[in-house]
Amino acid sequence: MIRRNVTAAAVYLASVAFLGGCVVGGDETDPGDFGDLEGGLASAKATYWTGDVAILNQTQLNWSKIMEAKLKTSEQKDLFINAAFVCGLITETTVKSQGGTKDTSTAEAAVVTKVLVDGKEADPGTVTYCKRTQTLSATLSGIMQKCTDTNGDGTILASECQWTPEEISLMLSTTSANAFTWVSKDVGSGEHTIQVFTKIDTSTSSQLGSATAYGSIGKGTLTVTEQRLVK
Repeated sequence: MIRRNVTAAAVYLASVAFLGGCVVGGDETDPGDFGDLEGGLASAKATYWTGDVAILNQTQLNWSKIMEAKLKTSEQKDLFINAAFVCGLITETTVKSQGGTKDTSTAEAAVVTKVLVDGKEADPGTVTYCKRTQTLSATLSGIMQKCTDTNGDGTILASECQWTPEEISLMLSTTSANAFTWVSKDVGSGEHTIQVFTKIDTSTSSQLGSATAYGSIGKGTLTVTEQRLVK
């Protein structure tokens, strides 16, 4: 039974946009009460949020809220919180080498997530949703362009030739849907706010070549259920 439809809202935080939410399975002692839409929520067994999240090709994103739901409990309970969203990574590395000199480029990208219940972190804390470290190395001799007997001794040495570095390039793009369950124990009665925060970290290093790395987040869902665990 749908107890209350939460008013949809558009929230923008660091290129984040999200919509929606619903509360289900309310207080059965008052089956006709859909809650005071102005004053607060009716007690419920579960709630969820679903919608689009637009974080595209970020090299760095500090902790930002991407999903939020509210749930009112009538007594002390444990909350099980499942957050799922599409996670994308793009890493590209290019190396250039000549004369047998080794060249290395590295690109790393990661998307990490945590859940806060009434401002406190739920267990088990920060979780890595997707991560990639890409390292590319090459040791090449180079491509000969032209040679000139610059000293006129009739012998052409390698040092008298012009070389173009050989080049190797590798790009990986990964998209995956990821989910994890957090637990918040012994929350008291009343209205609780459940928030999902995410952070994107990237790093690159290169010598003669280049490296780039990005993280992205797509559609997501958040579900929260209340349970009483046997102690």
